[in-house]
Amino acid sequence: MKPLTEAHLAILRRHMVEVIDIEFDLLAEEIGRPVLSQRVREAFLAVPRHLFVPTQFAAMAYQDSPLPIGFDKTISQPFMAALMTELLDLAESDSVLEVGTGLGYQTAVLARLAARVWSVEVVEEFAGIADSRLIALGHENVAIRIGDGSRGWAEAAPFDAILVCAAAPEVPEALLAQLKPDGGRLVMPIGEPGAQRLVRGVRNGDELTLHGLMAVQFTELETV
Repeated sequence: MKPLTEAHLAILRRHMVEVIDIEFDLLAEEIGRPVLSQRVREAFLAVPRHLFVPTQFAAMAYQDSPLPIGFDKTISQPFMAALMTELLDLAESDSVLEVGTGLGYQTAVLARLAARVWSVEVVEEFAGIADSRLIALGHENVAIRIGDGSRGWAEAAPFDAILVCAAAPEVPEALLAQLKPDGGRLVMPIGEPGAQRLVRGVRNGDELTLHGLMAVQFTELETV
């Protein structure tokens, strides 16, 4: 069989976004978002997801399912990545903290939507791979740090938005403190294993108002 060409991959990427559209429509009442916004759509059409998965899974990169990336971690299902991105309501001028870089796919999406992305990854090998791939794609507005994501990135705070790609029983205090107090948004899975829900939070002053959307299953946020 011939190898996949860039033209083939572009078609598969469009199909991936079409499937995301269908899921948004079907889950509109549950997620509160009937359609994918144009800016987020363009980002998902542009980012080559096949470059952010292990080589042996490249042909499966545009299926709407999570894929293993090593160290008992996965790259999220495209629909979930799109939903979490959509819930951040990013503006071009925003500064974003991402907790859980992985191999950098979600980071690349965020880099197309925000002015600056600060990403923390606990697995050193992932951070190195993600950094090199993001640089190769020309994303110069991204900084990656190896460490405990629950502690955030205090020197770069406050953030307009924080995306946490792993679950915790509650929002880490450090992340709440680093969120802008006048409308900063946070999206993450909250809860114990087997009982997690995706939540969106908005900070006003010292209060973070959380809204639960749907049941999810994520790996647990590692602390060191």
